[in-house]
Amino acid sequence: MSYALAIATVAFGIAFIAGFPAIRVLRRLGIGKQIRSEGPETHQQKMGTPTMGGIVVWGSVFISTAAFNVLNNPSIIVPLGATAATGLLGSLDDVLGIRGHTAEGLTVRIKFGGLTAIALACAAAIYWILGLDYLFVPTVTERLHIGPWYIPLAALAIVATANAVNLTDGLDSLAGVCAAVAFACYGIIAHLQGQSPLATFCFTVVGALLAFLWFNAYPADLFMGDTGALSLGAALAAVALMTGHLLLLPIIGFVFVAEAASVILQVAFFKLTGGRRLFRMSPLHHHFEMLGWSETHVAQRFWLVSMLTGMVGIALALI
Repeated sequence: MSYALAIATVAFGIAFIAGFPAIRVLRRLGIGKQIRSEGPETHQQKMGTPTMGGIVVWGSVFISTAAFNVLNNPSIIVPLGATAATGLLGSLDDVLGIRGHTAEGLTVRIKFGGLTAIALACAAAIYWILGLDYLFVPTVTERLHIGPWYIPLAALAIVATANAVNLTDGLDSLAGVCAAVAFACYGIIAHLQGQSPLATFCFTVVGALLAFLWFNAYPADLFMGDTGALSLGAALAAVALMTGHLLLLPIIGFVFVAEAASVILQVAFFKLTGGRRLFRMSPLHHHFEMLGWSETHVAQRFWLVSMLTGMVGIALALI
């Protein structure tokens, strides 16, 4: 654990130092966030804030992990590869969105197709190369082996988590803090399992996220964009799979699940009722903003929920 925390500190230092020039370069290049016109009016003032800050996160994670962690255990290449591949996909989405002067970026079909291909590759690597085909069911000591069905389930988990984190990234510091909590929880679980390299990877991500949050604190000077959100979600799912505690991900990542579920429910309810809305606005954090909560109130209360459910998840992993 001391080694993991030391590397996390290194990642923090790299990301923190890189953050200042990254913001200047992104501003000079005009890489600014495009805000949806249908979003809350209070968010319009964020138009043009530098985005693609995820480069600072996964760049520092890649450097720190490649330098100090990969040689200890080649299996870390799997979550590292998921981070890099989805980070590049998210970067392309962010760049096209800015170049096209819209908030859309890649088409849904292309983005989903690319994410699915990456997820299948990661799932196959975990199954065939690492030889993992099992899950732990909370409160049950025996492993549940599911054989080849592990690949589609793992791919689905990666795609779903990447999209869920991306949907959560709508308020300053919201996705970053919730992701840091989730990675810290899985880092603890991996440490208790004796998976030191995986625990080190998790805390490396936490360290990089803490540095990013320095710049993403309200009012944010830098957004992570799809560059960061997709890579964090994919890496989180990969880590959950490698610990065998995928079934705890909806608990540890409860905020992400709630955000994604709110969008699904909103769309379904809208279609079934001919135009009525279940929430005032989705994702869920916008609903609370429309109820009159300030952005910081929503974010901080969601952080508290993520910490509570994270503790519950660790407790269940120990039973």
